[in-house]
Amino acid sequence: MPSKTTTKTPVASSLKSLLVSPSQVLHGEGMLSQAGGAIASLGKSPLVVAGNHTLDLIKPYLKPVFQKHNLSARFKSYAPDCCEKSLEQLTQGIQEHQADLIIGVGGGKSLDLAKLLAHQQHLPVVTIPTSGATCAAWTALSNIYSPQGAFQYDVPLLRCPDLLILDYEIIKTAPKRTLVAGIGDAIAKWYEASVSSGNATATLTIAAVQQARVLRDILLQKSVVALENVGSEDWKEVVNASVLLAGVIGGLGGANCRTVAAHAVHNGLTHIRASHGALHGEKVAYGILVQLRLEESVQRNQLAATSRQQLLKFYDEIGLPKTLEDLGLSQVTLEELRRAAEVTCHPNSDIHRLPFKVSSEQLLSAMVSSNVSSEFGVRSSEL
Repeated sequence: MPSKTTTKTPVASSLKSLLVSPSQVLHGEGMLSQAGGAIASLGKSPLVVAGNHTLDLIKPYLKPVFQKHNLSARFKSYAPDCCEKSLEQLTQGIQEHQADLIIGVGGGKSLDLAKLLAHQQHLPVVTIPTSGATCAAWTALSNIYSPQGAFQYDVPLLRCPDLLILDYEIIKTAPKRTLVAGIGDAIAKWYEASVSSGNATATLTIAAVQQARVLRDILLQKSVVALENVGSEDWKEVVNASVLLAGVIGGLGGANCRTVAAHAVHNGLTHIRASHGALHGEKVAYGILVQLRLEESVQRNQLAATSRQQLLKFYDEIGLPKTLEDLGLSQVTLEELRRAAEVTCHPNSDIHRLPFKVSSEQLLSAMVSSNVSSEFGVRSSEL
């Protein structure tokens, strides 16, 4: 099991507050070069947090902005992962630089780390995603992993980022695979929210679920053309859907319609080292298929079976993983999968937002079922 299975909650979490969106969102072609004033209004000594590769990518964009607005910045790589050890090292970097602003640049882990660092140090935070891989640039939530990359716990934050800068010029430089993964992560919003909150009566929760349906439809309709035409209007709409609209849904609906089994399966899979080559959204996309398989087998839900067939066709069209083999797990042992299933089903897991009980053995069966992974060596009949 993870070393920590309880969710860390800020002291003020008992207060009823709406964490719907960042204070300011700037998006457009070349937007980062125009955002210096907005950044400077938040602080004069920013600490820029990113991975080594991303730091090399972003410095040519940020240094002229910092110079123009007389900002004294320090660039700091996070390592070994989005984990407590990295938080400690970056906290020391804040003190050494006397930073008054955190800027997170990159994918989900660097953005989550920057948000949590700013939260702990009571500093404003700017998020600059470099791909369309997740909605982490938007949300008031950070996920924490072990130094080896295994999911540990999530931390609800007291606010969304102060400034989000979505620059299409930067996003266009990311590999196609990252946006495909972002589509997988974003489309999960419908399959999870409709299950966890589909019968809700609260106005904003209803709105969040309906927005999740709209998000799904946008992605189903536009993703294929968007991925073939980088920089097109369809491409921009899919990026906006994956990064921005997905974040809106989490903000409106809160934890109740944020994640269910699909993300829980992702969390469990991170405890298999061989899965670390797969992106977050790729594992989530596979988790949707597992969730639908559970709904079909446990609830005898034929709508879930129909939805799964629709997704399998969609995954084929855009290149999302459908099987454990696609995730690079063809050599994983049954015991490793059982361990991942146990982690996924720990008492505080989001999988328990499903409207029925799921045991780790039922989950394991769904993960290796021939209806999910047709060529995996272990069959559910062998469990």
